[in-house]
Amino acid sequence: MWLEHLKNAWRSLRRSPVLSALMVGALGLGVGICMTTLTVYHVLTADPIPGKGDKLYEVQIDAGNLIGYKPGEEPTFQLTRDDGEALLAAAKAKRQALMTGAFMAVRGPDERLPPEILPLRQTSADFFAMFNAPIAQGAAWSRQDDQNEARVAVISHELNQRLFGGANSVGKSVQVAGNELRVVGVLKPWKVDPYVFDLTLGAYGRKEMLFMPFSTARGLKLGRAGNMNCWGDTGGKSPLERGTPCAWLQYWVELDSPAQAQEYRNYLLQYSAEQQKAGRFQRAPNVRLRNVPEVMAFREVLPADVRLQTGLAFAFLLVCLVNMVGLQLAKTLRRSGEIGVGRPPGAGRATVFAQFLVESALIGLLGAGLGVLLAQAGLWLVRQGPTDYAALAQLDGAMLGITLGLSLLASLLAGVLPAWRATQLNPAIQLKVQ
Repeated sequence: MWLEHLKNAWRSLRRSPVLSALMVGALGLGVGICMTTLTVYHVLTADPIPGKGDKLYEVQIDAGNLIGYKPGEEPTFQLTRDDGEALLAAAKAKRQALMTGAFMAVRGPDERLPPEILPLRQTSADFFAMFNAPIAQGAAWSRQDDQNEARVAVISHELNQRLFGGANSVGKSVQVAGNELRVVGVLKPWKVDPYVFDLTLGAYGRKEMLFMPFSTARGLKLGRAGNMNCWGDTGGKSPLERGTPCAWLQYWVELDSPAQAQEYRNYLLQYSAEQQKAGRFQRAPNVRLRNVPEVMAFREVLPADVRLQTGLAFAFLLVCLVNMVGLQLAKTLRRSGEIGVGRPPGAGRATVFAQFLVESALIGLLGAGLGVLLAQAGLWLVRQGPTDYAALAQLDGAMLGITLGLSLLASLLAGVLPAWRATQLNPAIQLKVQ
């Protein structure tokens, strides 16, 4: 029976090619625009650390002075060097990572080639395990290397290709700002979007080429890049040195359960109280501990225009569905005589209703095909744009399935009223008219 409905639906579409094309076009256009914006929304709100986002927490401690102080206000989202190193040494979490970004001159073994200014990260040993950074060759450095200020580095897959032609470079040397570092590990191709563990240099499209111990960078007095917040006199010292009232370090911890998170939050409050008692902190204990989804929401990582565009796209799809309903009603009224005469003897309203829904589903399939083509075209246009997330606009398998499902659902919803209207036609009256 359903095969017969499908044959009848196809014949019906062919008998009214203009109306059928308009309905498929309206649905395809609405679905295409909707899926373009929904795909962008999907990739920008996805968990950047799959499977671990709810276990990784950004640490905030209020170490500011009393100038302009408002009790309970949001602390700065970075830590001072003193606090970051103290928490790292205490190691109260399962894993912890202290870090900052930088741009530095990097040179490979071929001294005939000039050095390149590349993005890199100064961090601690747990970083790679915490953020699921996959190692292809060698291994990450150890906590002992952090303590010893070891001159070691882990390089990205891209940098290994560029400097060593993709060969095993473990044990070889690279120069960073004129300082020789030994390669201990090479990453597999790895990308984090948004770059949630350090949003100070932009959220999307970032690729850091080299990772080195934070302690080594400080021992070599290397520079860094990103946001810095100072609230007092540094006493003539560099803001990067210990004992300065400047927050410029990101600090993350890995905690396996809400209970562990609460325990660590209590530890941060205790630490802050101790620092206040010692005279380092002027403000009352005030801390924050947010996991990855909470950080993304609070810091409004998703651009506001993407949220607005997604809402407008769904509104446009609704307009397209209303037009499709109107076209199907017009087609139903025009076929009223055919419906009455062509209804099989004894066929009830359920049969007529099913026939029209099958026709709507067929329109939905055709609209889905057109919608996929339009969505691909729309995403290509997005990728040509100047935004830092443009390269992420790709239609994956999940979104392809959603496109098909959305088109079918939309077409079936749009077909309910015309199908119901067809069931109300009286065969006897239509036969008398004929």
